[in-house]
Amino acid sequence: MLKETKQMTDEIPISNGAVSYEAAGWYAIDWQKAHQNVKRLQARIVKATQENRWGKVKALQHLLTRSYSAKALAVKRVTENTGKRTSGVDKQLWDTPNRKVTAIQELRQRGYQSAPLRRIYIPKSNGKQRPLSIPTMKDRAMQALYLMALEPVAETNADPNSYGFRKERATIDAVESCFKYLSQRYAPQWILEGDIKSCFDKISHEWLLQHIPMEKSILRKWLKAGFMEKGMLFPTQEGTPQGGIISPVLANMALDGLEKALKGHFTKNRGICPKVYVVRYADDFIVTGVSRELLEQHVKPFIEAFLKERGLELSQEKTKLTSIQEGFDFLGRNFRKYNGKLIIKPSKKNFQSFLDKVKKVIKHNKAVSSADLIAYLNPKIRGWSVFHQHTCSSKTFRTVDAQIFWAIWKWALRRHPRKGKRWIKAKYFRPYANRQWVFTGQATKRDGRIIYPRIYFASDVKIKRHIKIRGAANPFDLTWEVYFEKRIADKMRKALQGRKQLIYLWNEQKGICPICQQRITTETGWHNHHIVWRVHGGKDTSDNRILLHPDCHRKVHQLGLTVVKSRRSQSGVIEA
Repeated sequence: MLKETKQMTDEIPISNGAVSYEAAGWYAIDWQKAHQNVKRLQARIVKATQENRWGKVKALQHLLTRSYSAKALAVKRVTENTGKRTSGVDKQLWDTPNRKVTAIQELRQRGYQSAPLRRIYIPKSNGKQRPLSIPTMKDRAMQALYLMALEPVAETNADPNSYGFRKERATIDAVESCFKYLSQRYAPQWILEGDIKSCFDKISHEWLLQHIPMEKSILRKWLKAGFMEKGMLFPTQEGTPQGGIISPVLANMALDGLEKALKGHFTKNRGICPKVYVVRYADDFIVTGVSRELLEQHVKPFIEAFLKERGLELSQEKTKLTSIQEGFDFLGRNFRKYNGKLIIKPSKKNFQSFLDKVKKVIKHNKAVSSADLIAYLNPKIRGWSVFHQHTCSSKTFRTVDAQIFWAIWKWALRRHPRKGKRWIKAKYFRPYANRQWVFTGQATKRDGRIIYPRIYFASDVKIKRHIKIRGAANPFDLTWEVYFEKRIADKMRKALQGRKQLIYLWNEQKGICPICQQRITTETGWHNHHIVWRVHGGKDTSDNRILLHPDCHRKVHQLGLTVVKSRRSQSGVIEA
């Protein structure tokens, strides 16, 4: 698959027939083998957890967190995610291959001490500010390392209807779970909309240290590290910092057990079923019930007692009781029954927030070309419409298209105050398919074809029913491997919807990066690589393109490698 354009054998010492990782450097690491080693240990942790063999779990976690493969993957994760260019209080970044290799050797438990967090604030939609704590690169890598050992336990013991910050689960799974419980004729009619007050900032350290199955000394150092703000060190007596890689899993584990506790306490009594069901996404959740009195007088106090043990409490301003006939908003959707039929559609708040963002982009780009404006808008329109394509959104999509059209029309009128409307229409709008007014950019010639960039229409997105993930599905359990492979493939095709060349390449490669032999997913990201660069005469056709992981793409360029496509077999696998 790879053809080296420079001789490297003189630079890489060979020991016992194998390449030395330390000598060869970052790009010589066998990532396929590293993933296999970690995956095998995680599967063993799942099995031991299912059998309640906690001594075995502890031994396997110790083995995983000391393995070279896990340390390499931990460094890889923190140097490839969106926060890779954001430093902690030490102002250090791991931005070179040599520094990454050195970082692997530095991930040692003996003598490890967590550094204080760098505190910043980000604005919230209600005008308040959310505190965000940024660990150093080393602390992030240590958290990523221990997360590999903790996540299999968390997934095995998680609530079936918990969907936030979990592998291969998304908001639409939570929405479908709500549909399952509320759509039937005899479904519960009352909903408790729950919101936990400052969940990440208030979790009890004592509860976490007592109940989280990981090395207590390491966990304590993270929890008690404190944070730096305006040059001053502030201690942390409670909470797990927002911004830490392991924090979402710790918060989920603190809340896991709520569904089981409610189900065990509110059972069928004297032939009456209370219909108490829970759907949770991170710290937002709903609880259903047959009556307002049941939820207000029994369920809510039970939840408050459950949370109090963990140092948490419900937000009184956001927690409320609602009838399904009135409707309620949850995860950007509105749930309401009309004449006995449940309709789920984008919430007014989510709809208006999206339009405000689009109009802001148009307003702040008054002088750019139409092609550039289209390039700014299309990803936002496509992303929002795909997010809502599994609910009753057709009418909302048409409204969005109309609102965007009028905003663009005003943008065009402002650019040419001395021109007539017919001239403006002819310059910026062209007929396409069955539409006469399609906002179009300046034509470009590519591979002998004339291409017009066009605005993306939300109404072109087809409404599709989503198949909810099974409650017991565990991505670390090998018995579910085939199930998750199919779901990951479906998710990737959805992400590439409307991008025919990318879908073709992904299918041709069977979703595998040819460099590291690992799956290309929405989480890993991808780079559409030109085998022969365009400056060297390469074309944009599929024969001259291949999908690579971003880090694998950097490896190709930094080591001077050339990716070649040779004769393809009938199965579509690209041969060496």
